[in-house]
Amino acid sequence: MTALTTDRQPWRLGPRGERWFDVALVAVLALPALAFLVNESVDVGVFILLETLPLLWRRRRPALVFAAIAMASLAQVAVLDLPTSGQAAFPIALYSVARYGRPAATAAAVVVGFAAAGVASWDWLKEYDETSRAAYVSYFLSMVTVVVAAWALGALGRTREAYVAALIERGERIARDAEQRVELAAQEERARIAREMHDVVAHGLTTIVVQADGARYAAATSPETAGRALATISETGRQSLTEMRSLLGLLRSDDTGTAPVPTLSDLPRLVAGEEGVSADLPGADVQVPPGVGLAAYRIVQEALTNVRKHAGPEARARVAVRVAADAVDVTVTDDGRGATAPDDGRGHGIAGMRERAAVHGGTFRAGPRAGGGFEVVARIPHKGATRGVAGGSKQ
Repeated sequence: MTALTTDRQPWRLGPRGERWFDVALVAVLALPALAFLVNESVDVGVFILLETLPLLWRRRRPALVFAAIAMASLAQVAVLDLPTSGQAAFPIALYSVARYGRPAATAAAVVVGFAAAGVASWDWLKEYDETSRAAYVSYFLSMVTVVVAAWALGALGRTREAYVAALIERGERIARDAEQRVELAAQEERARIAREMHDVVAHGLTTIVVQADGARYAAATSPETAGRALATISETGRQSLTEMRSLLGLLRSDDTGTAPVPTLSDLPRLVAGEEGVSADLPGADVQVPPGVGLAAYRIVQEALTNVRKHAGPEARARVAVRVAADAVDVTVTDDGRGATAPDDGRGHGIAGMRERAAVHGGTFRAGPRAGGGFEVVARIPHKGATRGVAGGSKQ
């Protein structure tokens, strides 16, 4: 929420409060008219009402209200020789034009106010023959001061209202922008979790299916091989469940989902569970930013999943991960079917790997090799690396 929605918000009357305020103002100014009407000074009472009642519409029709009050004041000058309390409505009407009216109407109202100050000064002092010019000028300047003050207060109120409206609009725009940023962040997080879930499920289930098929064929002739396959199935299942719990924890309000995510140091363990895969992992013991390490791990994981799914049962693969001063280079190759591998068009593996590399400003390339097989090459930039706990490699 913005500061304008807190207790420090400028105090303002609402539409209903403004109506009641105008009614109260007119009631106070028109109250003396009752005394004149009761005392048979009907003309004075009528002029007070003519000058004050239009103020009820001063916010909606400021120019028209000012014109009505100015004409009533001019008529009063022609009929009465003395001012009345109703003429207090004149500067209020001028203030209303400056506050709610157009600039042209405001300028005309100020000119009329100056003229009214001169006419009123002459009318109210003409009965005194000994009145000097200095007294007339003094009286005129006093009334001009009232006109200028009414205009200045109206202009100041108009400026303040415009400023507050601009602040409110800016606060609403900031709130909308914040909501959009939160929504975009949520969409990015959902896409990230979807990629993670795809990698975990695809890798785990593919490994389990391949090992289960091997165990089924080896059960009768080689119980030891079947036992190793079942052990691999068990280990892969547990690892996949652990990673899925970590991801699903991000979606639960009562779970922080802070289980560690895979990094480069987990690559030896990933490769060790694969049959027919050799590895060159000199960078597995290097600490890189977590996002970079996770991206490299997932690219290797997805590439090996594609090897098992598409390269063929006898295919062999090789994984190479090297950490340079400014990037992590990942290469996964196999000697399988390559361009002749079947593709049902429903997979998202290559697109996911490309997205992971692009998120970090890296490059990605995947396709059949000229001599047969398939190759995945990714380069993921990073801002620095440090040597950590030594990993392993499988040759």
